[in-house]
This record gives sequence, structure tokens and C-alpha cells, in this order.
Amino acid sequence: MNPFVSPQTLITGEGVLTEVVEQIRKFGASKAMIYADPGVVKAGLVTRLEHTLQLGEIDYELFTDVVPEPPLNIANHAVQVLRKSNADIIIGIGGGSTLDIAKACAVLSSHEGKVEDYLNLTGTKKLVHKGLPKILIPTTAGTGSEVTDIAVFSLDTTKDVITDPYLLADTAIVDYELTYSLPPRITASTGVDALTHAIEAYTSIRASELTDTLALDAIKRIGKNIRTAVWNGSDNEARKQMALGSLQAGLSFYNAGVAGVHALAYPLGGLFKIPHGESNAVLLPYVFEYIWPSCLGKMGNVAEALGLKVDHLSDREAAIKAVEELYNIVKDVGIPTTIKEFGIKESDIEQLTRDAVKQTRLLARSPKAYTEKDIRAVYGKAFEGKLKLN
Repeated sequence: MNPFVSPQTLITGEGVLTEVVEQIRKFGASKAMIYADPGVVKAGLVTRLEHTLQLGEIDYELFTDVVPEPPLNIANHAVQVLRKSNADIIIGIGGGSTLDIAKACAVLSSHEGKVEDYLNLTGTKKLVHKGLPKILIPTTAGTGSEVTDIAVFSLDTTKDVITDPYLLADTAIVDYELTYSLPPRITASTGVDALTHAIEAYTSIRASELTDTLALDAIKRIGKNIRTAVWNGSDNEARKQMALGSLQAGLSFYNAGVAGVHALAYPLGGLFKIPHGESNAVLLPYVFEYIWPSCLGKMGNVAEALGLKVDHLSDREAAIKAVEELYNIVKDVGIPTTIKEFGIKESDIEQLTRDAVKQTRLLARSPKAYTEKDIRAVYGKAFEGKLKLN
């Protein structure tokens, strides 16, 4: 059995932010708590949302103390502010960190305890009800957080998550226009993040026919448009295709799961505070250098989806071409291709390995199993920056 789950309502298109008022009224809500990060505020996107709410005579409160890769103290502060308010619906607008905060707050507002009590690896409490309705509005084309039930938080040296169907959005609004002003670096990191979601979902042991269809189409859209979106940001068609690809990748990975790239990326973000998209990107080719023999046919399909000519190639040759193209994409969009470029020392690999081994939820979805030695070797190759495919 392969169940497929998505938000109850999914609204896509240019200018569809205005639909937020109707969605709020659908829930009979009278006051919204808006979660947004300072960058989204500075870009004027929150002002657009506020204007829409004011026209619809919707009361709201704004919380902007959100930071990338949010630590537990920020998350707990956000929950406490909500508990003291009289808001009866949640709106998250921004990148993945903001949407994760919004999801967690919506559910935990009516639960006892702190965020850490509900973490996947170390928490002792279970979520027992849904909490407040939530509307999630992404402003990047990458995280997929608007269609998943996962909220990621930074710990001292790694990351952990709250994951439960109660965190799933009631409504996700994907307005392509909100991504048109993204700067190149964020476009690159979130774009490769979405590509990682799609490829990991496609090769996951939990993949199904439906998730495969979404993942492959996402790979096609992102592979064709990511370089243009990064370096020619005024190309709105490329931006639109990236937003669509990100959405498809999010729906796919939510149902099929991600695996080794994310498992090894979490310690990079936790220990070195490397943004999530860049953590995934720098590891992407090296993880797939390790696993491609376990999914030859699918990697050949990935190569074709990325626009490579594979008709005359064997499955093995096509798979290798796919891994090489992943490296090329990361390099071409300006993301470092070695972890040492982020200031990581070779001696740090042991700590990274110890933390990555703990990500059993993610590692279990890989088509090729990992030992501690395997994880150490992947980090080593990512440090050296050399693919060894032949």
C-alpha cells in the first residue's frame, strides 16, 4: 500500500496571495498570527500580505523573530507568544524555517511543554490533536515545507525534527510572484534543495508510481531552469518553473521520504550553521556517488530528466553521467563543491559522522545501506572534492 497525503487545499498561480482572505473565512477565524522572517519583511512581501488582510478586514498580529535554521529557544519563544495571543489561525510566509516555525506553533499552542519535548530523536511527548488551522505561503522555490508535516530545528551540533500529520497545512498558497525577487544565492540554495528532494524521493525505498511521476517532472523543471533562475533572475518563466518544480518535489518527498543527503546534511547545519540548502547541495553528488549502483535504472532516468543524452549509454554509464551532472549543477549555480570551503577541517569529519549515524529515520530510506565507515568516507570525499566514478 502506498498512501499519498497532501494539504487539504493547494492554491497555485501568479497573484494568488489574495486568496488568503477567503481561506481565513472558510475556517471562521477572526484573528491571524503571521510568522515571517526579517528578510521577507524587508523584501516587502509581508506588506503585500498585510494589505490583502486589511482589505479583507482581517485582524492579525505579526511575529518576525525568526532566524534561518531556527534553534529551540526561538521556536519556544514563538510558541509562547502565540499562547498569550487570541489568534485563532496561523499564517506562515517565508522560507522553510519560517514555515516550520508556523507549523510547530499551530500545533503546540494547545499542547503542554516545549518544542524539545516533541522532537523525533529525543522527545518524550506525543502530539494528540491538531491545534489551530494553518495557511502556509512559501516565498522560496525550494524547501517544500508548505506541503510537508516536518518542522526542523537546530540543536547544539545537529538537527532534529517534529514530524506528525497534525503539522500538515490546511491550505498551501504557492504564489509564483513571491519568488521573483529572490537573490541569486538563495535561488541557488533553495533550488538545489528542491532538486535534492526530488532525486532522493525518486530513489527512496518508499517511492511509489505517483511520487515517481512528481519527482521526475520536478527534476526536469529544475534541471532545465535552475541556472537561468539563478543568473538571470528577471526571467519569470524560469522562476515559475522552479516554483512548480519545488512544489512537485515537496509533494513527492513528503510521501516517499528523503534519505542520505539529508541525514549527512543535518550535522553540517547543526554544527557549522551552514544553510540547509547549501548543506544538501555540497553533499548531493558525493552521496549519489555512493548509492548509484543500488538504483541504476532510476539514475538513468534521472540523467534523462536532467536533459542528458543517454540513448547510446548503458544503465551504468547513464547513472554516472547523472552524478556528474549533479556536481556540475552545484558548481554552476555558485555553491561550494567541498565542505572545506565552508571552513570545515578534516578533523571535524569524526564529529560529523557520529551525528549523522543518529539520523536513522532518514538513512533507513536509502536504497543502499550505510555503515559508520560509509558515512565517514562520503564526508571524506566531500572534503577532498573529487568524484571517483570509474
